[in-house]
Amino acid sequence: MAQDQKVIRRQKLRWRIRAKVSGTAQKPRLSVFRSNSDIYAQLIDDATGTTLAAANSRQKDIAAVKGTKVEMSFNVGKALAQKATALGVSGCVFDRGGYLYHGRVKAVAEGAREGGLKF
Repeated sequence: MAQDQKVIRRQKLRWRIRAKVSGTAQKPRLSVFRSNSDIYAQLIDDATGTTLAAANSRQKDIAAVKGTKVEMSFNVGKALAQKATALGVSGCVFDRGGYLYHGRVKAVAEGAREGGLKF
């Protein structure tokens, strides 16, 4: 039962965040999903409901670099920033998805900042 309460709590946080955070084509939303083993990040244009770019820790180039989950998350953020700059996107708004801004979620944000995204 405790697991269900954790999921419900995170979902409520996620809804509260999404009520305030929205992305456009010029400044998309950087959404983060964290599973136990992997991390996924997307740049989303909420006006049209499309994903502009995505990166995750299961991609061959990122998974080939061995390291901790935090290091892999940093590489995911960097890879997403490279895809964004190729599309001509320089800024975004960060959506932590109900997770604490700590550890792997923070590493994605720092990787994206180092890659050139501003938020």
